[in-house]
Amino acid sequence: MKRNKRERQSMLTETIKENPFITDEELAEKFSVSIQTIRLDRLELSIPELRERIKNVAEKRFEDEVRSLPLEEVIGEIIDIELDQSAISILDIKKEHVFKRNKIARGHHLFAQANSLAVAVINDELALTAKANIQFTRSVKEGERVIAKARVKKIDSENGRTHVEVVSFVNSESVFKGDFEMYRSKNDK
Repeated sequence: MKRNKRERQSMLTETIKENPFITDEELAEKFSVSIQTIRLDRLELSIPELRERIKNVAEKRFEDEVRSLPLEEVIGEIIDIELDQSAISILDIKKEHVFKRNKIARGHHLFAQANSLAVAVINDELALTAKANIQFTRSVKEGERVIAKARVKKIDSENGRTHVEVVSFVNSESVFKGDFEMYRSKNDK
């Protein structure tokens, strides 16, 4: 059933409120219009694109949860976190992240994503990297999306250390592995 523009935009607004992670393609299919029509509707309604909506939801959700560093200091975008348990972040590899001649990501960006995620997952005001054992398992190229998953393996309150494993993927292929020994205050957990 075709709807007029006002009805469609009203329903579009409600649909995105209910599910901010819905894609333009899914919206176009749902409302039986072109993707371009959805994009124009979003523009008129000042509704940001999916990537920006994901970022906004994550920032609102996690700004009170991350204790060890401000969210803007995390490299990549945190999309899920349970303090002292696990966390996930996304980093889209852009032109500024790669070597000009071969379009391969510079390793320090992958390390920074993993290291900042290992810091963010710590439920403490102070979390610092004491030691890291890292391995790059495949080159990452411009345009690829790196998903880093951190898992707290052990909390040693007596020595003020937390062991965090971070594995980064492009699609389902592992590109980076790191075991981080993180310093934390001894009086916390």
